[in-house]
Amino acid sequence: MSREASDGRGLDQSLPEAADEVHLTRVPGGDHLLPAKAGPPHGRGGWPCTGGKLCAGAEPMVQKHLESLQNYYGNGLEMAPLQRLTNLLLVEGLTDIQQKEHDILQIEVTKGLRNVSKSIPLEKLFLPLSKVSIPPRISMTVGVAGIGKSTLVKLFVYTWAKGEINSDIIFVLPLTFRELNTYEKLSAERLIRSAFPHITEPNCISAGTARTLLILDGLDEFKTPLDFSNTVVCTDPKKEIQVDNLITNIIRGNLLQEASVWVTSRPTAASQIPGGLVDRMTEIRGFRAAEMKDFLDQMFLDNKDLSSQVLHHIKTNRSLHIMCTVPGFCWISGSSIGYYLKNSTDPSQEMTVVPKTLSEIYSYYFKMALSSDWPEKQRETLRIEQAVNNSKKIMGNLGRLAFYGLLKRKYVFYEQDIKAYGIDLSLLQSSLCSRLLLKEETQSFTAYYFSHLTIQEFLAAIYYYTAAKRAIFDLFTESGMSWPKLGFLSHFKSAVQRSLQAEDGQLDVFVRFLSGLLSPQVNKLLSGWLLVKDEHNNFRSQAITFLQGCLNTDYVISSRTVNIMQCLYEIQHMEIAKTVEEAMKNESLSGMLTPVNCSALAYLLQVSDVCMEETNLSNCLTYNICKSLLSQLLFCHNLRLDNNQFKDNVMELLGSMLSVKDCQVQKLSLAENQISNKGAKALARSLMVNRSLIALDLRSNSIGSKGAKALAEALKKNQVLLFLNLQNNVIKEEGAMFLAEALLTNHRLTTLHLQKNSIGAHGARKIAEALKQNCSLKELILSSNSIGDNGSVALAEALKVNHSLQSLDLQSNSISNAGVTALTAALCSNKGLITLNLRENSISKEGGPAIARALRTNSTLRKLDLAANLLHDEGGKAIALAMKENRALTSLHLQWNFIQAKAATALAQALQSNSSLASLDLQENAIGDEGMAALSAALKVNTTLADLHLQVASVGTVGAQALAEALMVNNSLRILDLRGNSIGVVGAKAMANALKVNRSLRRLNLQENSLGMDGAICIATALKGNHGLTYVNLQGNRIGQSGAKMISDAIRTNSPDCVVEV
Repeated sequence: MSREASDGRGLDQSLPEAADEVHLTRVPGGDHLLPAKAGPPHGRGGWPCTGGKLCAGAEPMVQKHLESLQNYYGNGLEMAPLQRLTNLLLVEGLTDIQQKEHDILQIEVTKGLRNVSKSIPLEKLFLPLSKVSIPPRISMTVGVAGIGKSTLVKLFVYTWAKGEINSDIIFVLPLTFRELNTYEKLSAERLIRSAFPHITEPNCISAGTARTLLILDGLDEFKTPLDFSNTVVCTDPKKEIQVDNLITNIIRGNLLQEASVWVTSRPTAASQIPGGLVDRMTEIRGFRAAEMKDFLDQMFLDNKDLSSQVLHHIKTNRSLHIMCTVPGFCWISGSSIGYYLKNSTDPSQEMTVVPKTLSEIYSYYFKMALSSDWPEKQRETLRIEQAVNNSKKIMGNLGRLAFYGLLKRKYVFYEQDIKAYGIDLSLLQSSLCSRLLLKEETQSFTAYYFSHLTIQEFLAAIYYYTAAKRAIFDLFTESGMSWPKLGFLSHFKSAVQRSLQAEDGQLDVFVRFLSGLLSPQVNKLLSGWLLVKDEHNNFRSQAITFLQGCLNTDYVISSRTVNIMQCLYEIQHMEIAKTVEEAMKNESLSGMLTPVNCSALAYLLQVSDVCMEETNLSNCLTYNICKSLLSQLLFCHNLRLDNNQFKDNVMELLGSMLSVKDCQVQKLSLAENQISNKGAKALARSLMVNRSLIALDLRSNSIGSKGAKALAEALKKNQVLLFLNLQNNVIKEEGAMFLAEALLTNHRLTTLHLQKNSIGAHGARKIAEALKQNCSLKELILSSNSIGDNGSVALAEALKVNHSLQSLDLQSNSISNAGVTALTAALCSNKGLITLNLRENSISKEGGPAIARALRTNSTLRKLDLAANLLHDEGGKAIALAMKENRALTSLHLQWNFIQAKAATALAQALQSNSSLASLDLQENAIGDEGMAALSAALKVNTTLADLHLQVASVGTVGAQALAEALMVNNSLRILDLRGNSIGVVGAKAMANALKVNRSLRRLNLQENSLGMDGAICIATALKGNHGLTYVNLQGNRIGQSGAKMISDAIRTNSPDCVVEV
């Protein structure tokens, strides 16, 4: 009694045991596993520990029940591929898109991912979540078509029957809505007796004597929508009532009050049950990368090379890759691409393009079935001519059933339905029919269902396409009574318009397939079988014009509009989308977002690789365009909306987007807009409820202290946001105070940027007080805030107790010796800080010894930036002496500190013994040739320094010659910047000779060094023997245009992998 319909269930049923050509094999893991023949067989069963009292003499009945379930559900169940189903996503209800949209659209829009962090093991599905909670009475598991809902039920029932899980449950009663469809009226007790004849005492269950789990599998297949608002109350388990009424009374707790109930469903149908009645909702996740690979390996068990090729083709198509996270769809796509790959080398087959669109994939799938290349038993093989004639008749019959079933939301068919559509039951025994329409036969009923929802939709499109060419009346009116409609295009327009009017996207995939049947590739594939060769040429251009006309709306973009773009993709007309995508790549969308282009953009946000890493819509959006795109922006993980001149009204829109349960935006940048405190308040309100956003960049706006206060209040509750950038937002002291309060209670934020906000010493003190308690913040930027020595002293006190902060930026804060003395004293005991930026302050030579003391003691600081201070030689020498002892620092910036040869010599001496420093910046210090010679001597023995920056350091020919000698033996230096010195031709020749030998250097900058033509040619020629350099800059050396060309050509010849700027 496992449910298999319309979800990709039973896709392997029609496969024989041996594969003939494509070598497919049984693949469990989606809803592909069919139960054994009906009629519970007998066998041995485990005995679960019972937690309640059973009716007298009930134990044999329980044992019989266990044996029957073990035999029925264990048949063909392979456990290894089903690990995915042993952990379900724990969700808080259905999202808007799950309630309103087609399964395919749900996967496309959400990229196959749900914004859920919690999961629950299968064995705990019906247990309390904590010691103080109670087990759920009503549980719901949702999943799109083909994800594996019925396989999950089968897995649970079998595992329980063996006594491995939930031993407190005495009876598990698995039922399908497909079976319930065959009854008009039932009582609760008759329901149990009918489905499980061996349970002779159903009052044990109805009275609650034995703990029971009732499983209702496949709500989306139930023929009658559940109506909870008009439920007729029934509390008598013996009273027969309408089946839909029975189900609503069981779920409401009027009947079988003590039983737990587990319902499975596709998401849209699940919304029939009010959320307030569902105690626990779970969702089945799709394949991860390794699981998809394993799934395909099992499909092509005898041909691993073919499996790898199929996976490669799937991965190259982003949309297809996302869709293939669903096992049922992965089966169809894998089969189609495998068939294509096996036949693409056959000259007799017209297969030149790997299937990419949905229509192409299903065309290959159907061609595989139609042409008898699907492996089948020898006795069933028919001649091709016979097969063509038979298949056309079968497809016509099945197509009509599929189409009108789709309109009525009917996915399971019974014998009376088959007869009502004039289908000969004997036709259903054909091998082709059994591949597409599967059969479940039990003692009480026989049901038919398409092997996947999309198979039904493709067949419906084939039927409509064929019928529309000759139909006089509207095909959507089954009775045939309607205003006349003549010609294919009239019917095509009718189908598209109906799809646009359907709020739930029920016809979306159907019209995609219908459009795809007009594409040249699909016509080529199916002509002679289901289509007439080249007949698409009569309708294609007019169909394209009509579809494009559907996009001309006033910036009103819905899921239906995006589906029109999908139709254009299926029909293979992508000019609009390509134009917009190219503009996205070039960041030139500004001014070109017309309503039509906006529709294309909405489509591209779902499918384009350009949006994979980052969706950059900077400098191109207006309020109206942003509003129209909200439903698509919702699912962009990394969204950049900088420099759009957005005002507070746009923040209201974005705040509403961030507040939606579906929201998957993780990074949002709104830099350089016109956001004030009102806009910040709107965003703050959304942060109270949002559970996806981890990074928010609001730099260069004007949120002020009031905006900072609103965000700070949100941070007290929000436990998701990790990164917040409020640079240049005029928050001042008051805003810093509010943020400091938030840091006392927020335990999630790791990065806070507050530079250029005039917070002053008072603001810095407030933040420092918070840092004494906060243990989560890792990076704090306070540059350009006028915090001065007083603020620095307060921060220093915090650093003595805070060991979690790793990076502190205090650039441009008027810090002098008093401030640096306090900070460095704190470093002597601090064990957490890794990066400290003190550049552009007022630290003089007297501050040098204080820094030196810290460097001798501290063992955690890795990067120290002291650029643009006033250290002079005395301060530089003090730091150099400390570097002889320091074994932690890897990067030291001393740019523009009035350092000369003496300090450079001291640093050189330190480098001879220091084994940790990897980067040294001495640019804009007049170290001269003497200092350069000392550093060169150190480079001959140093083995760790990788970056050396000596721009504008007064290095001349002599210094360059000394450096060249060092490069002959040094094997560690990777980056050397000598820009703005005067090494001249002689120095260039010396460097050129070194480059012929040196193999470690990767980047060399000799810009503005008076090399002249001769010097530049020497360098260019030297590259012939150098295979390490990837970048050389020779600009500003008075080489001339002709000389530049000659040198570029020489370098291109000598070292083609090296980038040269001349």
